[in-house]
Amino acid sequence: MIKRLILGGTFVAAALIIALVLFRTEPAAAQKAEPRVVAKATFAGGCFWCMEPPFDKMDGVLSTTSGYTGGRERNPTYESVSRGSSGHYEAVQVLYDPSKVSYEQLLATYWRNVDPLDAGGQFCDRGAQYRAAIFFHDDEQKRLAETSRERVQKQLGQNIVTEILPAQPWYAAEEYHQDYYKKNPIRYKFYRTGCGRDGRLDDVWGSRSK
Repeated sequence: MIKRLILGGTFVAAALIIALVLFRTEPAAAQKAEPRVVAKATFAGGCFWCMEPPFDKMDGVLSTTSGYTGGRERNPTYESVSRGSSGHYEAVQVLYDPSKVSYEQLLATYWRNVDPLDAGGQFCDRGAQYRAAIFFHDDEQKRLAETSRERVQKQLGQNIVTEILPAQPWYAAEEYHQDYYKKNPIRYKFYRTGCGRDGRLDDVWGSRSK
């Protein structure tokens, strides 16, 4: 009909009709638009440099941030955390879109990138600040984390020492630690190889995709 009106020379009338249609439909379209939900997950798995890459590869993960949590010191520094005086863990905080990736999928990725049998740290990094832990942000995350730990224990047939703890104040690490594997790929690869991370992960989990 609109096309016939334009071809018939009644362009002004057609323009008015189009304007009315747009006026009526635009609010409805606006009402349908919903803000994206952003969820948060926090994981400790030894050196936070090595915990960013596996999550960054996942569709639906919006960002990863290296940082410190679980300790008593406010505004900790890398020096205080690495020497074990702050009580904090090195950890990574993951922001994700739950419509694209589930918390269960994040957990599956987490387990495959830690040694859940090591209570004294992770790989070559020793001390409480490098222990593996899952920090839950609500009751559902706690339930899913505990269920996944039970599943891993059955799978490996050994005692899983990875802790499941309530989320605590979070402190982002210094900027030079963020995306370290991208900023310093050669140093990162040298550290990861020298620390024996991939070799131990293969020992624990067998064949896996890196």
